[in-house]
Formats: sequence, C-alpha cells, structure tokens
Amino acid sequence: MIVLFTDFGIHDPYVGQIHTVLAQQAPGIRVVDLCHSVPDFDIKAGAYLLAALVPQVPKGAVCLGIVDPGVGSRRDAIMVCADERWFVGPDNGLFAIVIRRARDVASYRIDWRPAVLSDSFHGRDLFAPVAAMLAQSTLPEPASSYAPMATEDWPDDWSTVIYVDHYGNAVTGLRAAHIDIETVLEFRDTPIHYARTFSEALPGRAFWYTNSCGLLEIAMNQESAARTLGIHHGDSVHLVSAG
Repeated sequence: MIVLFTDFGIHDPYVGQIHTVLAQQAPGIRVVDLCHSVPDFDIKAGAYLLAALVPQVPKGAVCLGIVDPGVGSRRDAIMVCADERWFVGPDNGLFAIVIRRARDVASYRIDWRPAVLSDSFHGRDLFAPVAAMLAQSTLPEPASSYAPMATEDWPDDWSTVIYVDHYGNAVTGLRAAHIDIETVLEFRDTPIHYARTFSEALPGRAFWYTNSCGLLEIAMNQESAARTLGIHHGDSVHLVSAG
C-alpha cells in the first residue's frame, strides 16, 4: 500500500499526476489518499498531523509525504523506515515527529535520480518513483545512511491549531491522552471545557474532546467552532486550569 499525504488540495492536477506515476511504476499496488489538505506550505503542522494519523496506517505501507515549499533548493530527499513503515519525501521536518515517536528508525538520503527531474515537482518525478520502488520491496540505489534535519526546538506536544476541517473543528497538536479532562482550555478569553461527544455539548457552546486520531480538538455541536470563535490554522490555545 502507498499512502499519500500532501498539501496539494484536490482541485489541481497534482494529485492526479502522482497517481498516474504510481499506476505506471507500481501496478497493482493500492494507493490511498490519506490527506491532501495539509495547510499550505506548513511543514510543522503537517508533521504533527502525520504523526497522529500514522498509527492507522498498516505496517509495511509506504507513506509518500509532500509538503515541500523548498522544492528545487539544496534540501535533501530522504526515505525513512520507522516502525516498519516507509516515509518518502523532502528532508524539511515533515517526518520529524514520526521519527521522534518511533521505536525503531533507519534513515537514508535518496541519491538516486530519474532521467528527467523537474525543478518544481519532485513529488511526481522523484518521490513517487521511489515510493513505487519501496512498495515493491526494491531499495533505490544509490542511497546512503543519513541523519534528518534537527527539530529539537519543536515540542513533543504543540498547543497550536494545526488543521481546521470543513465542519469548522479545530485540531491541535496536543495529544489528548496527556491532558486531564478537568482541564479548561482558553482561546481569546473564551473558556472551553471538555465533553466526551458532540451530543454531550450544548448547541452553540464550544467544547474540547479527544478526536479519533487522539488529538485535542475544539468543536461545537452542529456549528462551526472556527467561524464562531474566529479560529484559524496557526492560532495558539492555552491550558488554563484543572480541577
């Protein structure tokens, strides 16, 4: 299986071009569109979102991850095997949280290059062919052991909105399992209390809950929390109190 995780969106031709390459070079391999709405150019938000989604990806799969505002620059191309899953993409921090949370990691710089490599679309010309090789149990050559870029200044849990879905629910980079349900969140002076499900929350009142990926998410029952509270991707949230 090849899993796609990008900021390409679904209205442009880029996802289709990736699928075309994979269909030609990895025929018969299933391709899953995990997410193409990572906030544009936001590598850090993508890193925390990807790490939350990875546990649902089966071992043995290849994740083609492309949030690459530095395409065509001197940044390296990498492939990482983390807990029996491969990750292919740019060395810009996109896989940093996955690597940090993995128990078993091996990282390589991709030195292999295709005959034709666009300056602006390495996702199609470089990363997709490498993902196709890995999905068929072939290692691209040459490749060399490599230490991905350091991101020590990135926290283990990030109290920032990393994604807003079309319902207006605001996903944060905080793992909810680490937060007591008595904790009160605050967003621009609005206190936000915990509810287990949408149906437990009163209509029109914001609440936080543990979403299906294990992240703390701010929502409203049948309303848009983002529109009502003015929440945007990149906004900070604050843990105010417990008890």
